[in-house]
Amino acid sequence: QVRLVESGGGLVQAGGSLRLSCTASEGTLSSSTMGWFRQAPGQEREFVGAVTPRGRVTVFGDSVKGRFAISTDNDKNAMYLQMNSLKPEDTAAYYCAAAPRPIPYAYRDFRQYDYWGQGTQVTVSS
Repeated sequence: QVRLVESGGGLVQAGGSLRLSCTASEGTLSSSTMGWFRQAPGQEREFVGAVTPRGRVTVFGDSVKGRFAISTDNDKNAMYLQMNSLKPEDTAAYYCAAAPRPIPYAYRDFRQYDYWGQGTQVTVSS
């Protein structure tokens, strides 16, 4: 029932910015914890950030804290990941995910999320 679609990835020079979008099924944002994860070739899936239902609280991984931000638009059923000061090590496939139940202390664990988008590739050149 929950559908997630990412968009906005691309090629960007180091120091630049991108904004990723995750469009969700109607009602998902109001009832789910929403997360962003990324995975580079040969690397483990890495937590990027998450937002609690209705966008009340956000949390970020250490590697992106201070550079990335998450926002939501309930009317558009969309979540956004604003990425600034991009570095080559940010290169990865980025995925949005939804957990339609409370996971207040497990935001970083990808196994807590039940629904996933197909991903969008972000490549940062040096």
